[in-house]
Amino acid sequence: MPRHQAAFDPGVLANYTSSQLLSLKPITDSAWFAIPHFTFPEWNWSAVLFIVPIAIAPAIEHFGDVLAIRSVTGKDYLEEPGIQNTLLGDGVATSIASFLGGPPNTTYSEVTGAVALTKAFNPAIMTWTALTAILFSFVGKIGAFLATIPTPVMGGIMILLFGMITVIGINTLVKAGSDLSRPRNLVIVSVILVCGIGGMKFTAGALAIEKIGLAGILGVLLNLILPAEREE
Repeated sequence: MPRHQAAFDPGVLANYTSSQLLSLKPITDSAWFAIPHFTFPEWNWSAVLFIVPIAIAPAIEHFGDVLAIRSVTGKDYLEEPGIQNTLLGDGVATSIASFLGGPPNTTYSEVTGAVALTKAFNPAIMTWTALTAILFSFVGKIGAFLATIPTPVMGGIMILLFGMITVIGINTLVKAGSDLSRPRNLVIVSVILVCGIGGMKFTAGALAIEKIGLAGILGVLLNLILPAEREE
């Protein structure tokens, strides 16, 4: 057999998959009961100045997610409880999480995609899910099991969920009466999609804005700068 064909040997591929992509050894090595690692914050002005511009990204994502959830569930969350209250909830939850060394608890677009896929609109489901996740964080083997999920599997899930949130966002624009065939709207939507999906990054010294944050800012600026089209 030629050397270049050896890589396509099914036996070699099977061995690589089992040994490299999926290993259950972390589950057997981990303990049943494990206390999560808590880290208390330290005051650092450099970190504060670095985080402030980054906070623009989750704020814009939060607003878009609330609009997407409204489109999926048919309930206007901008009116009740109001965008100011949902943002406040994000901020309080993130502050508490960061005080204990946890990740930010902002709204994530992939969760919106999951809600659209499962049609699980009841907020109580998310509440019980969060409580269950907190309890599971003290079970070491569950965390180890989740860590064994192969990266390609998670990548496939992200492709589906992020694709769905994009379609939901476009569908929201269409339902709101936005004509995407108009040049002004085409320019704004095109710049947002290319900059957000392409991962464009803007840096100025220590300041760095990229992806969703940069795309959102550019969208807002273009909406303010580009002149409104005349009604025909």
